[in-house]
Amino acid sequence: MRNDHLAKARHQKNLSQSELAEKLGCSKQAVSNWETGYSNPPLKMALKISEILDRDVDYLFGKKVQDSQTKKEVC
Repeated sequence: MRNDHLAKARHQKNLSQSELAEKLGCSKQAVSNWETGYSNPPLKMALKISEILDRDVDYLFGKKVQDSQTKKEVC
């Protein structure tokens, strides 16, 4: 399911996917995958995204963040 909250928050900060990826130290593809709902970021990355976009993690991702203890971090 598409993550419209993430895309909207990114647009409101006037950031492209590439610019957000650069700030996060990850690939543009990772950001795209999170926005399209193909994958979800690990909790540590979700917290970093939350700080950059000035939005609550729950608003951006709900309960759909990876548990970094059980899944491989992708970024």
